[in-house]
Amino acid sequence: MSTVILAEKPNQAQNYAAAFQKQTTKKGYIEVEDSTLFQGKVYITWGFGHLVQLQEPSKYKEEWGKWSLDSLPVLPERYIFEVDPSKRVQFNIVKGLLKEASLIVVGTDSDREGQNIAMSIIELAGAANKPIKRLWINSLETDEIIKGFKNLRNGEDFLPMYEEARTRQISDWAIGINFSRLYTCLIQQKGIKDAFSVGRVQSPTLYLIYKRQQEIENFRPEKFYELYADVTAEKGVFTAKYSGRFKSKEEVSSLIQQHNLTSQTSAIISKLDKQLKKQKAPKLHSLSSLQEKANKLWKYSPSSVLKTVQNLYERKIVSYPRTDCHFITDAEFNYLLNDLDHYKSLLGFEVAYTEPRKGYIEGKRVQEHYALIPTKKKLNQAEIDSLSSQEKNIYMEIVCNTMAMFAPDYEYEETNIEVDANGLLFSRTGKVEKNLGWKALFKSQPKSEKDNEENKAALPEVKEQENVLAKVHDKEGVTTPPKPFTEGQLIRAMKTAGSEVEDNEEKAILKTTEGIGTEATRSEILEVLKRKSYINVEKNKVQITSKGVILCEAIKGTLLASPEMTAKWELYLKKIGNRQGTQKHFLSSIEKFINHLIVEAPKSLSSDVIAVNIEKEMKQDVIGVCPSCKKNVVDKGKFYGCEGYSDGCKFTLPKTYLKKSISEPNIKKLLQKRKSNEIKGFVSKNKKKFNAILILDKENQLKMEFSNSK
Repeated sequence: MSTVILAEKPNQAQNYAAAFQKQTTKKGYIEVEDSTLFQGKVYITWGFGHLVQLQEPSKYKEEWGKWSLDSLPVLPERYIFEVDPSKRVQFNIVKGLLKEASLIVVGTDSDREGQNIAMSIIELAGAANKPIKRLWINSLETDEIIKGFKNLRNGEDFLPMYEEARTRQISDWAIGINFSRLYTCLIQQKGIKDAFSVGRVQSPTLYLIYKRQQEIENFRPEKFYELYADVTAEKGVFTAKYSGRFKSKEEVSSLIQQHNLTSQTSAIISKLDKQLKKQKAPKLHSLSSLQEKANKLWKYSPSSVLKTVQNLYERKIVSYPRTDCHFITDAEFNYLLNDLDHYKSLLGFEVAYTEPRKGYIEGKRVQEHYALIPTKKKLNQAEIDSLSSQEKNIYMEIVCNTMAMFAPDYEYEETNIEVDANGLLFSRTGKVEKNLGWKALFKSQPKSEKDNEENKAALPEVKEQENVLAKVHDKEGVTTPPKPFTEGQLIRAMKTAGSEVEDNEEKAILKTTEGIGTEATRSEILEVLKRKSYINVEKNKVQITSKGVILCEAIKGTLLASPEMTAKWELYLKKIGNRQGTQKHFLSSIEKFINHLIVEAPKSLSSDVIAVNIEKEMKQDVIGVCPSCKKNVVDKGKFYGCEGYSDGCKFTLPKTYLKKSISEPNIKKLLQKRKSNEIKGFVSKNKKKFNAILILDKENQLKMEFSNSK
């Protein structure tokens, strides 16, 4: 008898293996032994995420290999899965073990996608008829893994979850394949050579950015006036504000005259309210909250944060990065509690709470992965200092955020003062910190504008009913447009994307699923939008490009531009997971939607906005003038080529030459002056690096010129 435990990734497999008494590492799997857990031989193997993928369109029909309107829709009668060619070696190892297994234990992530990854591999390996059990745990601590292996669940109970996940995977494939081809072909008919990718998550995310940019561009500033009183009391001065806002100077003057206010009006402190307030520590980090904070503090992109946390995770310093959870279980709390002395000496903070508290330790709310916290592997100061700057910032943020739940509450005294000047009320709120509490853990971090505003000088001491003098004056202001998204704000916007959906049931679903995308995919979606040239990010501000505007105008008014599509999907996918719906019914509705949009989409491409941005995009594509035929040289994607190709001109320039990427400015200079700047980093046949200047010879062939004899 042999048991095969199928993990999702190598690190996960190693964590499982550590729970056994004996381990022997082989190529592509680990042989383990522990009679208290399993009898007979036990093998732990793994995927690299998905080993299995949907087959390419051309493998169904030859004509589906071409992007053309005539070949649409691409809708196979039966969807076929195949091994990812880059992962075939590992798949064959897994397949061999599964075929010989007496029992298969699914040990992939405890969620819908994890179930899909495992069952897709098992099915393609021809082992779906074997007895299958499910390891369902929320923690990778050894005692929790052992407990999970001793309480394996029936594998058949999770088949509806697999059906649900596979239905989503097929539907995303069909949407992406058909609509990317549809909109690319339609837009290319108008003169653009570029391709346009469309997706259920990336398209509404792009549309969020487009809507914000429209709000900024369509914004019309308006003047307004506010009324202030500079108050002189016995023990100091302060400025208070009237709560209303006025559209004109006349309205302000009228109110001042009505209350007979002068430059020195006698007034009274009509209300004085002091309260000691407490603020508990922030939630433990999910990946999104960490990405948002790191982007705000250090301008790190969400993708670089994920990469950094992944590196820390692989060194076993922090817990699993792709988590959407803000809670931990008792198991994690107990080891953190045991490590408190280490962190106290490292960070120098007070401890106020040593019992599990609601809002932090809630095992029932940990579904797949618990919050981002440090592991049992404790680093000393020298080890922390050896990390890169970004690794250190991210690691210390996770550590401080975790330790904050043990620290005292942040305490401050809030003072609310109301000043009555001839019946007109002015107010001012002041704040005095009494105990930094958990905030002391973050005192070395950059301060936000809000923090700096709150930490301004405290109010002077005043008494209720104290007589004061008020110098009333107005102040002119101008309304300001919304600001462009930062990458961190976009992560939050994707999580809260359901707030504008009108249907209450759909809104509730998006709240449950936390908007569009997942913790694992949101940062990658932003990277895709950058790679596709839909957006640019400058000084942490996200701007949509003319190419992005073209696509948004093309999909405007369709479900592709709205998070509502995800909501509608999730409503029915949930039914499949509850055995109340079928994959056949769902895919049928997807096919109807695809066929409907193939007919309707051409009508949406005649707007003036699209025409203007196509013209912009085509101008941007022009790199220079062809030295052979004097037509435009344009960006062809993988190279630069002459627009006179159809007339016989074969002039091209490469984007990469001798393993060196050639910048666009150098290509432009080469076309204008027939000579580039000196370029560093070319690689010769014997793999030596050298510098050279690119030139065009008399026959317009690309040659090299060297600035010295070497």
